[in-house]
Amino acid sequence: MTELTRGAFAHPGTSLAFKTGSWRVQLPVHQHRPAPCHNACPAGEDAQAYLGLLATGQAQQAWETIVSANPLPAITGRVCHHPCESACNRGQYDEAVGIHGVERFLGDEAIRLGWAYPVSRPAADARKVAVVGAGPAGLSAAYHLLRAGYRVSLFDSLPEAGGTCRMAIPPYRLPRSVLDAEVGRLLAAGIDFRAQQQLGRDLSLAELRQDFGAVFLAPGTQKNREWSIDGAVPRDLHVGLDLLKEWMTVGSMIQATSVAIIGGGNTAVDMARVLRRCGVPQVHIITHEALPGAGIPADDAMRAIPREIAQAQEEGVIIHPHRGIRRLILRGERVVGVEMVHMKKLRRPDGSVERVVFEGTETVMHVDQVIPAIGQQVDDTGLAELLHRQAFFAPDPQGALSGHPGVFVGGDARPGGGSVSAAVGDGRRGALAMDRFLRGMAAQADVAVTAVGFEQLNLNYFESAPRGEAPILPPEQRKGQEEIEGGLIANQARQEAERCLSCGNCFACDNCWTLCPDSAVLKTTEQAADGSHYVFDYDYCKGCGLCAKECPCGYITMEDEA
Repeated sequence: MTELTRGAFAHPGTSLAFKTGSWRVQLPVHQHRPAPCHNACPAGEDAQAYLGLLATGQAQQAWETIVSANPLPAITGRVCHHPCESACNRGQYDEAVGIHGVERFLGDEAIRLGWAYPVSRPAADARKVAVVGAGPAGLSAAYHLLRAGYRVSLFDSLPEAGGTCRMAIPPYRLPRSVLDAEVGRLLAAGIDFRAQQQLGRDLSLAELRQDFGAVFLAPGTQKNREWSIDGAVPRDLHVGLDLLKEWMTVGSMIQATSVAIIGGGNTAVDMARVLRRCGVPQVHIITHEALPGAGIPADDAMRAIPREIAQAQEEGVIIHPHRGIRRLILRGERVVGVEMVHMKKLRRPDGSVERVVFEGTETVMHVDQVIPAIGQQVDDTGLAELLHRQAFFAPDPQGALSGHPGVFVGGDARPGGGSVSAAVGDGRRGALAMDRFLRGMAAQADVAVTAVGFEQLNLNYFESAPRGEAPILPPEQRKGQEEIEGGLIANQARQEAERCLSCGNCFACDNCWTLCPDSAVLKTTEQAADGSHYVFDYDYCKGCGLCAKECPCGYITMEDEA
């Protein structure tokens, strides 16, 4: 009489009597590691996780996975610079997965189908917390505090929430209907939004600290930096962000025939594109930095989103990289031209950076307006006791302000901010730190984990597949405020999700189970403790390493036997 064993039919007490694992010097283990896209996301999204869910048809669960980190995917899917795609391992195989397109698709689907945020309204006696500033950082912090069970009051000086997304990102990049829907749904999840409440005018930090258990400050940067060329300032000087806000609010724009915008960030590029749409024939961007591209160091490239720079050039904006203004040419107090000079960063052996001016490279260009877009700083109204005359706050990595227990900061108000996704990540980290503070727990720093590298994948199990591309308006049709970039449709989004290599996470391919020569990999009907559907039977594993070698996604590693 025989019985069925793992690999074949055998007489009882034969093959199972020999525990071949006693010969082993290494053993296989399951080791979940983050994908590069996860490590690179400023908002903290685990793209591999939601791509895997969408690939199996679980769209709502995929969206819920996104909003466990980022409550604004319909917004960030449009305006983020998506460093996740630059880090994507698939980019070294054929083309990076279009993660931002999938993120946008899921965000739009949630709006269209009315998927509810996976949060519960707080108890009536839950502790109260305050968030100041309803931009991306403040909205994110409020949402994550709500998820943690707190009663959240969100204050903003403007009549509507959205911050920079509403005041400074043009509708052709972020339609107002999308912004209103995403923000409105988020606030309706249980956040107490108090509009037109300005710190230093309608409320004070001392009052907030008295009335609430903890405070998160996300005031943004509303104060323009001073700008002049050797003390010379045109009489009719306009600042980039102020012009953008005025255009977004009332639709008015300066009249000019030739404009020079100073700066290399998103505000400079957005301003240039708006001016072209308003009929200005010649729009120039003058920047100390280089155009982004292969071989250009990140710290020398323009800070604006590369695809926005490329689109601006398609629309007729002229960019002068590695240039600075040597002097303004004035007639009376009005600008009639600028003298430019070639400049470049020089990195010294000690790591310091100096801008070098190349004498003899001066050129004169006629313009009748100069618009600085060189960045902003925090307005210290109501915040002077925290800023100490500095341009930005100086919080720790979790957002806590030293010497001010219970006060946390995030978004553009800290050094190194500037992107919507980074602000969303700040809000999440700040909310988690506030929760620990209110629970009397020690602060917990983020732990850096090495992502799965391209060389750790087995690409023999993947086929080349073209990246799904969303439609984009041709330059000649970019006249009004119609959204320039379209979205993926449902089958495109799912196909894009299926292109994910599932770096560092098991996707149940069965390779280890079917290829193990000793049947030492057992398949489970329910998920095992590590989240996979497989367990190793070390009594019969010889440590040959075949399972690790044939694992497509780098989920199995070989470790020395203890």
